[in-house]
Amino acid sequence: MPIPLPKGVELRLEGTRAVVKGPKGELARDLDPDMKIEQQDGQVLVSRPTDQPRHRALHGLTRALLANMVAGVSEGFSKTLEMQGVGYRAQMQGQDLVLAIGFSHPVTVPPPQDIQFEVDGTSKIIVKGINKEQVGQVAADVRKIRPPEPYKGKGIRYAGEYVRRKAGKAGKATH
Repeated sequence: MPIPLPKGVELRLEGTRAVVKGPKGELARDLDPDMKIEQQDGQVLVSRPTDQPRHRALHGLTRALLANMVAGVSEGFSKTLEMQGVGYRAQMQGQDLVLAIGFSHPVTVPPPQDIQFEVDGTSKIIVKGINKEQVGQVAADVRKIRPPEPYKGKGIRYAGEYVRRKAGKAGKATH
């Protein structure tokens, strides 16, 4: 399946390294040398040399990685996290994300390079960036600070994530 190159997005191949430049920034990645990548009529085509299982797997992976790089430099990626719990708050302090999540101290999360945090209200955190892999990893790291627990559902979860709830203690039966 060809990958369409939007206006303003440019792909350069330097040996096995693919460099994608766009309005939001530039991404580079080393790809497998077996895969053949070519540009035609504003599209990128990835083809495989044989039908061996390894080449078939690499074919899909290479195409997905390139498609994500093109989407990242043209639109960018974002992940939304929600906080649930009494007194749980998120706020920005310069570039840093400061979380009040039931610990004795506020937790400060500095953003890695090329990642921005946004806070919507006091309980929604949005992680934005051009590298899909990095956005997902940073969102997972923030969630890991206080994952949702199964009894009251308190913690940081992905938007739309379902947390399986457990019944608490049944209590002592009275006679």
